[in-house]
Amino acid sequence: MRSSLKNKSNKSSPIQSVLTGQNIVYGGIAWAVGSLLFFLLFSVTIPGEDRFGYLFGTYILECVPFIAAALLCYRNWGSPEIPSGRNVWLGIGMGMLAYSIANVIFGVWELHFHLDPDVSPADLFYLISYISIGWGMVLAVLPRRLNLEMWQWGTVGAIAAVGIALAIWILFAAPVADDSASEALETAKNLPAWVVTTDNILSPLSRSVNFLYIVLDVCLLILASTLLLAFWGGRFAQSWRMIAAATLSLYIADMGFKYADAIAQAKGQEYESGGLLDVFFIFSAVLFAIGAALEYDVSSRSRRSSRRRT
Repeated sequence: MRSSLKNKSNKSSPIQSVLTGQNIVYGGIAWAVGSLLFFLLFSVTIPGEDRFGYLFGTYILECVPFIAAALLCYRNWGSPEIPSGRNVWLGIGMGMLAYSIANVIFGVWELHFHLDPDVSPADLFYLISYISIGWGMVLAVLPRRLNLEMWQWGTVGAIAAVGIALAIWILFAAPVADDSASEALETAKNLPAWVVTTDNILSPLSRSVNFLYIVLDVCLLILASTLLLAFWGGRFAQSWRMIAAATLSLYIADMGFKYADAIAQAKGQEYESGGLLDVFFIFSAVLFAIGAALEYDVSSRSRRSSRRRT
């Protein structure tokens, strides 16, 4: 029995040695820098040039770190030594997985059917991802007594105020979309009947869904800043700094997407993903993955040190 367990651990050790916190941090930084260079080099295209290759590349660059983040979160969920709670990482991992599925559907809607992806079936999974991430963060906050100092509450309040103000400006200051132009663009396409029916059902929900995203974005931003201050100075502060930065990146990317889409619709055009601010979606996934890896790494070191003491 002992020998079989020993063999089992030996087999898993090469994988564990590769998936160390340091390696994942380096890999995440390399992926983020490479993605930024890809956006900077290829996001500006000549009018009329086929952008399929570039847009497909952006989806790959975004989906890979979200899937990696989901796997790393599930690794934390499977570890009983994770101090912030296994269900915390289950919620965040479910959010990362749902976001990956949504990106695939979003890409099909945009690249294959050539429809404005402002509202699509992908939004169901995007909303599930936001709720799951928020659920994980709430579970991380609940066990901790938030004895924050006045300056910390002031910081949370300031972040909330700025986030809400920017969201309101994006929602109401953007030009109103020209619905007749959008309908003309859609009728010009030869699409399957079920796609046309789905798009017609979802299109009237555009403003409501966008408003819901903005509310969820602000809630996640407030939760992330609260968690950052709650874990401030502790052994796991570094991992939650990454989670807070990931949430901020997601907020920036979402606000950029909402504004760019509103501008495109107001001009009677279709929004195309791949703008420079979309790189923050990739930054968000990379930071979630790094945060999960850092917490696992610190908890593993604590477990090893406690074993040595005994």
